[in-house]
Amino acid sequence: MPTEILMPALSPTMEEGTLAKWLVKEGDTVKSGDILAEIETDKATMEFEAIDEGVIGKILVPAGTEGVKVNVAIAVLLEDGESAAVIGTSAPPAASAAAPAAAPAAAAPAAAPAPAAPKAASGERIFASPLARRIATQKGLDLAAVAGSGPHGRIVKADVEGATAAPKAAAPAPVAAPAATPAIASGPATDMVIRTYEGRPFTEVKLDGMRKTIAARLTEAKQSVPHFYLRRDIELDALMAFRAQLNAGLEARGVKLSVNDFIIKACALALQQVPAANAAWAGDRVLQFEKSDVAVAVAIEGGLFTPVLKDAETKTLSALSTEMKDLAARARTRKLAPHEYQGGSFAISNLGMFGIDNFDAIINPPHAAILAVGAGVKKPVVKADGSLGVATVMSVTLSVDHRVIDGALGANLLQAIKDNLENPISMLA
Repeated sequence: MPTEILMPALSPTMEEGTLAKWLVKEGDTVKSGDILAEIETDKATMEFEAIDEGVIGKILVPAGTEGVKVNVAIAVLLEDGESAAVIGTSAPPAASAAAPAAAPAAAAPAAAPAPAAPKAASGERIFASPLARRIATQKGLDLAAVAGSGPHGRIVKADVEGATAAPKAAAPAPVAAPAATPAIASGPATDMVIRTYEGRPFTEVKLDGMRKTIAARLTEAKQSVPHFYLRRDIELDALMAFRAQLNAGLEARGVKLSVNDFIIKACALALQQVPAANAAWAGDRVLQFEKSDVAVAVAIEGGLFTPVLKDAETKTLSALSTEMKDLAARARTRKLAPHEYQGGSFAISNLGMFGIDNFDAIINPPHAAILAVGAGVKKPVVKADGSLGVATVMSVTLSVDHRVIDGALGANLLQAIKDNLENPISMLA
């Protein structure tokens, strides 16, 4: 019997995506683990693997189609010996994101929609292939009790064929569906803006998934997160001299440390030194973390990523430098997996490399703070003995979520960051 290949959910928040490229064609034989297509989410382009084996009987959604909803059929897989002629009689048609063709005069009755993906008693969705779901239904199996052996724990045909039938768990009492979340108001209506510029030449730039996500999340963050800002100047002369010394010793290994590598390390250690600030807002509670997972903003064409360096407090400067370069390179080609840019409690946004002296960054929820880093510039300073001198000074601004971190706690965190950067050798202790 033909099996529908469904648009996968490649991240916990994915609702739709773009089918960027098919890597197979109709008539190709595939097996579990083969790469079928490249799917663009709002942040990354990811490879989609086959779950079952068979022959690609028909591709229902062409490459380049945008806005394909999760769990919509994108292709049909045939078992050995089946002919493509059975498609359309045994398998329900897919909902294509492309413009629909005109309906014939005597249209056939619409096929019943594909059943919704099953959910566990906890409400979490259970990932299973269509064939596995069909076999489970025939055998009376509760998929919540079946362990999946496919990619990311997905339940496949072999898992349900060897499972013993058991009564399904009672469904939870129905709960009234929450009201749909209204679109976040972000300015005048489109038509009004276009009328304002009527008669003036302009080009409309279509928003991709990343730009839409950035607009929605940061608008929500600025409206709902109670930001406050703490500013300090940090003298970098000791750090610059120490960096030059380290780079001279690391040259043979092909490692070159940047100022940003020291900033990442300084922030990771500061989160350990002020542990109450190493936290995230979780709606009705605060989560405090043991490890320092630091996100770093990386500008790419059309948007940005914030890849996360996990356990940053335990890693050497050279390890952080190598990992950051790898994450940044893959961010620019949109090849990061969701687990590489989700999470963390703290972020760094460095525009100093673009010549910006200082700025205020918007917190990326659920983070509790973000450090905006400006350029290091030569400035007159008053030295400890009261004499005037010149130093390389970097201005930083810590944006803080007041629900998680109060003023004094935020000041302690920023002081720890400053101390680490002005005494860089202490970061190696």
